[in-house]
Amino acid sequence: MIGEQVIEELYRQHSRRVLATLIRLLGDFDRAEEALHDAFAAAARTWPVDGMPNNPVAWLVSTGRFKAIDHLRRRARFNASLRHIEDGLYPGGTETEIGDMEPIEDDMLRLIFICCHPALAADAQMAMALREVCGLTTEEIAHAFLVPAPTVAQRIVRAKNRIRTEKIPYEVPVGAELPERLDRVLHVIYLVFNEGYSASSGSAIVRSDLTAEAIRLARLLAALLPHPDVTGLLSLLLLQESRRAARQDGDGALVLLADQDRSCWDRSKISEGLALLASAMRTPEIGIYTVQAAIAAEHAKTGSIEETDWRRIAFYYDLLISAHPSNIAELNRAVAIAMADGPEKGLALVDAVMGKGELSTYHLAHSARADFLRRLGRRADAIAAYETALTLCRQEPERAFLRKRILELTASS
Repeated sequence: MIGEQVIEELYRQHSRRVLATLIRLLGDFDRAEEALHDAFAAAARTWPVDGMPNNPVAWLVSTGRFKAIDHLRRRARFNASLRHIEDGLYPGGTETEIGDMEPIEDDMLRLIFICCHPALAADAQMAMALREVCGLTTEEIAHAFLVPAPTVAQRIVRAKNRIRTEKIPYEVPVGAELPERLDRVLHVIYLVFNEGYSASSGSAIVRSDLTAEAIRLARLLAALLPHPDVTGLLSLLLLQESRRAARQDGDGALVLLADQDRSCWDRSKISEGLALLASAMRTPEIGIYTVQAAIAAEHAKTGSIEETDWRRIAFYYDLLISAHPSNIAELNRAVAIAMADGPEKGLALVDAVMGKGELSTYHLAHSARADFLRRLGRRADAIAAYETALTLCRQEPERAFLRKRILELTASS
């Protein structure tokens, strides 16, 4: 018997792909989201009785579209202007099963490209992508961008309205327009992966559905548009993904890099990632994802935290910051410097970055600062910094780790 848990897992794994196809078929974000929820509600009613269909994703797409057209038909009785939409959805009056007529594999890529359309404001592009591609809530996106939730909601509404009023096509561009949108698309795939590799909230550290989807999209993009930056991004994702299984123990608790069992790292992904990195490094211009892949490769190539070349990693961060200034990159560079030259230098660098104010609500900055203070023996300051990080952190395994650190320091005071 199909239980509620099975449908919830299907929603978590595939709802974004179903939504992407419904947006293409229905031509409207809001209508597609309504159809998505109608389809899953229908699944919850019928599958426990009739059993799960052979192709549940195609069933959900087909049901969602049928539900949407039913809504349109009912509304069209009162509003003649909606009838042309219904006619467009069912040309010739036929109602064909989706799973038999349309490939849906590339719809996620189409969705990313429309979210990255140059007609949309840059901040709206990222908010749209995280909402529609990752399925993050408005509050989660606001937390990631360190802005109020109503601001994020307004950005998304304005972007949807602009897509609708300007009739922006739901397609992967061709010709010169494709490379023009590449940077934004790569950034979205990067954000999708990061949300999967370290979830911004919830009960799990990782979301393997998102990391797998990001890698799939990067492979798809590499086949569509061979480019060193795409190669660099795919290398980075594979090298990071190789460590995913070792990042949590059997109980789902966070395992730091220094404590990870490196025999659990995926060697096939490391080999592929290193080969892609070598290819990207042979090009005249090295992109930011290739530099980050080089940093990930330094970890992948060594057998322990002690053997890691932290000075080389700090050098790569210098390159990254010179090409693309970022407070997050400066924070990560501070960690590398601390590993190479000691926590005192790392603390000074973190304090300098946090002095700018932009990372004041970023829990990992406070957590890094707390770690340096702990290693320097400043227990009271470390506890205070860990407590600040705890108030800002929304992911339960990280919160459990922070609470554990606070208890350890309190017990030793």
